Amino acid sequence: MNRRDIATGAALGLVAAQFAQPAAAQAPGDILARILGGAITDVPGVKVGHFTDPRRPTGCTVILTEEGAVGGVDVRGAAPGTRETELLDPSNLVERVHAVMLSGGSAFGLEAATGAVRFLEEKGIGFPAGPARVPIVPAAILFDLGMGDHRIRPDAAAGHAACVAASDGAPAEGSVGAGAGATVGKLFGLPRGMKGGIGTASAKVGRITLGAIVAVNAVGDVIDPASGAILAGARNAADGRTRIGAVAAVMRGELPPALQPGMATTIGVIATDAQLTKAQAKRLAGAAHNGLARSITPVHTMWDGDAVFALATGRSGLAGNLMALKIMAAEVMAAAVMRAVLHARAVSGAGVPALPTASVLA
Repeated sequence: MNRRDIATGAALGLVAAQFAQPAAAQAPGDILARILGGAITDVPGVKVGHFTDPRRPTGCTVILTEEGAVGGVDVRGAAPGTRETELLDPSNLVERVHAVMLSGGSAFGLEAATGAVRFLEEKGIGFPAGPARVPIVPAAILFDLGMGDHRIRPDAAAGHAACVAASDGAPAEGSVGAGAGATVGKLFGLPRGMKGGIGTASAKVGRITLGAIVAVNAVGDVIDPASGAILAGARNAADGRTRIGAVAAVMRGELPPALQPGMATTIGVIATDAQLTKAQAKRLAGAAHNGLARSITPVHTMWDGDAVFALATGRSGLAGNLMALKIMAAEVMAAAVMRAVLHARAVSGAGVPALPTASVLA
């Protein structure tokens, strides 16, 4: 062995040691007490409603902005399922969004947005277009068809029900709405994963409020950015409890199996009461992805369709400081991701894998 081989071997040994064990986890209650709380509904002009299907773990979540909000979107995952995202391009016509629908059910779940359109039309809300008002409802879906009977998925009736249930109170978190069938830590297959969910958080800086809501259904692990501890992720096949750290496992040489594209996806919304342009809203959505990258690893994979929408209600009457808002967006989104798995609960039913939750394995 020459000196280069020795040096390379030493370097690889350091890499293996570096990724040998994930950081120890704290109790979920301690983490929840430390991270940002609040909800996206702390933003004036925003309502949230869930529909959770009682027949299997799936559902949808609507974010209503009935007075209209300037919208933007940033899609980073390689397997997205979306509706009306092109409309949010800053170069395109329509400025304001009346709702965003987040849904389970894979591409079938996009139908839930039709229910929101019907709900808004019933209230006379929409973009003026000749004799009608056309509600603008972008949407994104996640894949949860492996959780029970795949023939059951959110439809227009589910989307309408979510709108009827919407309020400006703090929405439920965990295994509800679009997070009902969400799972995480699937880099080595769903049976070695854990339960995901939906989470929300908010922050106020000066007179500006910003909130996030996110349905976490990632291929990757959810981590605590402050400690690096894995809150929910891929588990050891032998004991079924130890969180191995997906990234650490790959760096040690354990290669993941071939997964089917579109089997995961994290989808969410950032909202603020600042006044923004469409271009600024798009930038804000992009900054929220930094929060996903801090709290999910790996993220934006070929099997995820990660998408984040941004909504600016303008209700504060103040122009937003985009630098401050982007910093807030990343922090609030990361907190919402953690809250999603810390509030997740076990689900059951015919054909539903028995996946543990972060609270059970704490």
